[in-house]
Amino acid sequence: MLWFRRLNALAVVWCFCLVAVGAYVRLSDAGLGCPDWPGCYGHLTVPEAPHDVSAAQQLYPDRPVEAPKAWKEMIHRYLAETLGLFIVVLALSSRFIKDQRRPRVLPWLLVALVIFQGMLGMWTVTWQLKPLVVTGHLFGGMSTFALLLWMWLGTRARADVASTAELPAREMRNERAAAFALQRDLSSDARPAAMAALTSKGLRAFALAGLLVLICQIFLGGWTSTNYAALACPDLPTCQGSFLPPLDVKEAFTLWRGLGINYEYGILDARARVTIHYFHRVGALITTLVLLSLVIYLLRRPAILWRRLGLAVLAALALQVSLGISIVHFQLPLLLAAAHNLGAETLLGTLVVLNYFAWRGTRRQDD
Repeated sequence: MLWFRRLNALAVVWCFCLVAVGAYVRLSDAGLGCPDWPGCYGHLTVPEAPHDVSAAQQLYPDRPVEAPKAWKEMIHRYLAETLGLFIVVLALSSRFIKDQRRPRVLPWLLVALVIFQGMLGMWTVTWQLKPLVVTGHLFGGMSTFALLLWMWLGTRARADVASTAELPAREMRNERAAAFALQRDLSSDARPAAMAALTSKGLRAFALAGLLVLICQIFLGGWTSTNYAALACPDLPTCQGSFLPPLDVKEAFTLWRGLGINYEYGILDARARVTIHYFHRVGALITTLVLLSLVIYLLRRPAILWRRLGLAVLAALALQVSLGISIVHFQLPLLLAAAHNLGAETLLGTLVVLNYFAWRGTRRQDD
């Protein structure tokens, strides 16, 4: 399964970069750089020749050709199509690999997800940046990254087990001797504590809770971005000079407003945008407190695995909080805003790894 793992790893990195590119396209107001789908003004590439531009303008008189924005959108589409190809190859190859430890369901779940992602990408354009669709598109990208990472972790662990089984007998004896010496060196008090740290149901519940809270915060972040509410509160730590500004929750979180509306640059009034931004800040505070509690819990575990994962979560959280504060302080510079999406993706990845080892990796260690 070595080549399967390598392609899976490539897909993880590719998807990580793709989500960042998608965020950059959205934040640079290039989401409607091509008013049609899957082509661009009826072409597979951006029309730049004079006669092609003239024909494009006749097809879409309300959308003048802006080549820089159009190329951003098309590059994003090319990258997304390539990732889809990777995922299809992974799914097909999983049917032909004879190793019984191969992933069976997850590759095909990813194929279904990437098809749905393509539909969301189409609706993003044809429904003119509808916030629910654009936020769902972001969610789909994050979910694809998380599932690819989970599958890579699973195949990596299985491959490691397989390679261990192929060790020569002398090396296997050395491995067993080392494991026996490690168990012998553990005191009678430390051994139960270490096992409890590996199999704790509390750890699994805490890791899952941290992941769910982060997912909710990612939704709030996507909703803030797609409704152009990132600068609705330009001050810190207050919002519009108050710790509790006037809010309009109903208007801010109306998910469906029908079709035929152009949502480019947003349609909500100032109070609704302030509400969205304010909820995103409150969500950031809750997420920070929950994840800091999780970090403390992990750092107090006796097993080094959990302490390392705790430090990884802490580093990713510190980066994301710093980026969020910097975005408000510097008034939404494009590169910082795009990095904020990368920070969310990095934090998601660390929590996926934590949950993998909490729910699946520990059982393998118990064996």
